[in-house]
Amino acid sequence: MIIYLKNKHTLKIDSFNFRCCIGKKGLAKKKIEGDKHTPIGMFHIGPLYFRNDRIKKLDTKLKCIRIKKSMGWCDDVESSRYYNRLISTNNDVHHERLFRKDNKYDLLIPIKYNSKRIAGKGSCIFIHLTKDFKPTTGCIALKKKDFLIMLKIINKKTKIKIY
Repeated sequence: MIIYLKNKHTLKIDSFNFRCCIGKKGLAKKKIEGDKHTPIGMFHIGPLYFRNDRIKKLDTKLKCIRIKKSMGWCDDVESSRYYNRLISTNNDVHHERLFRKDNKYDLLIPIKYNSKRIAGKGSCIFIHLTKDFKPTTGCIALKKKDFLIMLKIINKKTKIKIY
């Protein structure tokens, strides 16, 4: 199964076309940390992270991980040890908090971009939620109802093709 980013406003999965939004500056072959581009390429996806205090029932074949208050994703280019990986927010490195007041990360799936974790090449590239389709800082975002439909279709072998 492949998820296609058909254009900057459409994510295609099987026969479904979902409205989405991407990075504020569009797509890029050579992404760098903080450039607000969504990376071009074919990537595996990670497990589903979810807020179990806000999402009660999930129908998916993906591995599911509850988001805890202490979870973050390291985007600190100075930290080669933790860069582009899940960390505890007690750590002294810069990170993106996963447990947020807004609903963007109530459901999220990491896109396995820069899985070799080359500092500065880009981190925290997720498929996550949006309410208003405003451009992201490099992620792909969907409405909650569409995200839940996507979860029923995809599995751990699914890839995403961004082009």
